[in-house]
Amino acid sequence: MRKLVNKIVFIINSFAAFALLLSYLLPYVSPHTFPLLSVLSLAVPVLIIINVIFLLYWVVLLNRKMLVSLLILILGISHVSSLYKLRGKSSEEIEGVTSLLSYNVHSFNRFHWIDSEEIPQNISKLIKKQDPDVFCAQEFYNNADTDFSQYQHKYEYFNHNRRELALVIFSKYPFLNKGSLSFEKTPNNVIFADIVIKSDTIRVYNVHLQSHRISSNTNELAKVDSQKLLKRIQVSFKKQQNQAEKLIEHMKSSPYKNIVMGDFNNTAYSYVYDKIKSENLLDTFKEAGSGFGKTFKFELFPARIDFILVPEDIDVIDFKSFDVELSDHYPIFSKIKL
Repeated sequence: MRKLVNKIVFIINSFAAFALLLSYLLPYVSPHTFPLLSVLSLAVPVLIIINVIFLLYWVVLLNRKMLVSLLILILGISHVSSLYKLRGKSSEEIEGVTSLLSYNVHSFNRFHWIDSEEIPQNISKLIKKQDPDVFCAQEFYNNADTDFSQYQHKYEYFNHNRRELALVIFSKYPFLNKGSLSFEKTPNNVIFADIVIKSDTIRVYNVHLQSHRISSNTNELAKVDSQKLLKRIQVSFKKQQNQAEKLIEHMKSSPYKNIVMGDFNNTAYSYVYDKIKSENLLDTFKEAGSGFGKTFKFELFPARIDFILVPEDIDVIDFKSFDVELSDHYPIFSKIKL
């Protein structure tokens, strides 16, 4: 009986290991070429966790079948480190740092997804307490009762007809230039600002790539027609690729060092993340974070779809994600030394 159980377990283990191995190709396969494979990027965290469980199962049994998942996990060590970091950097105070915060505020709970009337005020308090030098907000609802008066400089851009939800860059430092990439036929967008920080000028991009419109609630997700959902996700992945390519083209023409932060609506295993990061950028979570670094409230696994990417020649001092229930996303914060 035990042999039969172990045989079935090993078959399932082999499928999970193969799927994880296949996911390692994701950064090299464009959604336009193979959109169905791109969907696998959303499941990579689950595949990693499943393979770790299988590895532990065979280790307990002292069975050499453990080598299947062990080898696959070792081959994809960069994938594993994108999911979980054992420890971050020292949090000792360093002079001359610049702090960055990105947060999809989900329109400040405008439609009462969360049972609270004080979400706008609580988000304002969080930002005031963390006091970032640059704060990038996505899905910013202009009519909410918020207070970000600590910032003297603000760039706000609406990318659709109804002037309610915006991308916003707040800064303690002045803007030299600012603008929008103005994606067509979508409320998603990328804006940028050239910010003069003491003797340096950096270009900060606030990113909100194409949304999938997937519910984070597993019960609601189970009610959705799977074929329609799959088709919708494939379409949004293709749009993300177009948007990422437009962003990269714009970054290449930048006269300054680029910092990219915001909601990618995709994981660290995706084609768009890899292509943007390949522009000589570092993922601040991988450099200085710890734990899962989750940024999106998803019941199935700790999802990381929001990022702060900085130039490779900049020191990343710290990274945090805050486990606060004020949006469907969690704010992410990083300190860097220019």
